[in-house]
Amino acid sequence: MQLGTRWRAGAQPPSSVPATLLPAISEVEAQGLTGHWTLTWLEGRAIAELDAGWEVVETATGEVIARPFED
Repeated sequence: MQLGTRWRAGAQPPSSVPATLLPAISEVEAQGLTGHWTLTWLEGRAIAELDAGWEVVETATGEVIARPFED
């Protein structure tokens, strides 16, 4: 895993956040959630995690999914 960057929910994401994740990040933020996002990379795929309990992941097939953290 490679650590990317952190930013506050509602703020402009850093340029290092892949454009493919931005629409899903906006959808999560539209729910009124607050906190900070953390961008990491796992096996070359981006993962943005909001500390309010959500993640936006890029799957191996390139699909982007926004979901609550899995237990």
